[in-house]
Amino acid sequence: MTSDRDRLPDLDAYLARIGWAGERRPTAEVLRSVHRAHALGIPFENLDPVLGSAPSLALADLEAKLVRGGRGGYCYEQNTLLAAALTALGFRITLLCARVVVGAGPGEIRPRTHMLMLAGVPGEATPYVVDVGFGSIGALLEPILLVAGAELRDTPRRHRLANTPHDGPLEQWELQAYTADGEWESQYAFTLEPFEAPDYEVINWHIATNPRSPFAHRVYAQRTTPETHLSLAGRTLTVTAPNGTREERGLADGDEVLRVLASDFGIRLPPGTRLPE
Repeated sequence: MTSDRDRLPDLDAYLARIGWAGERRPTAEVLRSVHRAHALGIPFENLDPVLGSAPSLALADLEAKLVRGGRGGYCYEQNTLLAAALTALGFRITLLCARVVVGAGPGEIRPRTHMLMLAGVPGEATPYVVDVGFGSIGALLEPILLVAGAELRDTPRRHRLANTPHDGPLEQWELQAYTADGEWESQYAFTLEPFEAPDYEVINWHIATNPRSPFAHRVYAQRTTPETHLSLAGRTLTVTAPNGTREERGLADGDEVLRVLASDFGIRLPPGTRLPE
């Protein structure tokens, strides 16, 4: 049974926010186009934890922040919002959780902290991996079929899924992204064990408030447009072109960070906001 908490308060406002207009039917093409519109329309950011609070995952609060408030969010916010929208459009959603492996050292085992989902299309036997909340240039722009070896050219990106060995009774899947260096780079690994909303409440609190969490004290923001990818980590802004060329520049202070967030990422914060030094 769907509770009021699971219902998106205003589907029309969400679709307007991401700039999507089309026939509201649960088809593969609708899934692809809504996913891409969301990925291009709502930036990734972790400003609530940096400013001292764990973001709410209640749909009314997510709508107020991401849809009406000129803000972005990180994976639990982005994917909770998308899951509710896709459910409203008639897709079957299964929530999952992944271990981020990009950047991990040899033998390093990270906890499962990244939210993603499967979306089932009526009449199709195989679901799609759906994820608009991975704060990296290796993130999906479009859904990818849950098929080992499946490859997706979600222009200008390229992804594939692989089965990878691990100790456990469930099959492990890995999302890989094709890099500008011509190599496949692992992004995250997951099984198909379903997760529920309360699971993410616990993980969200840990990521937002644990003093050892990088999201608790350093600004991260990502924005993808059809022409470029913007990444802000602390005070370093990186602009990546579709061909993989990168330009970096340092920002002077927190005030310049806030100006760049507003002008380049489209993230609006209340007047008087100050970032911790």
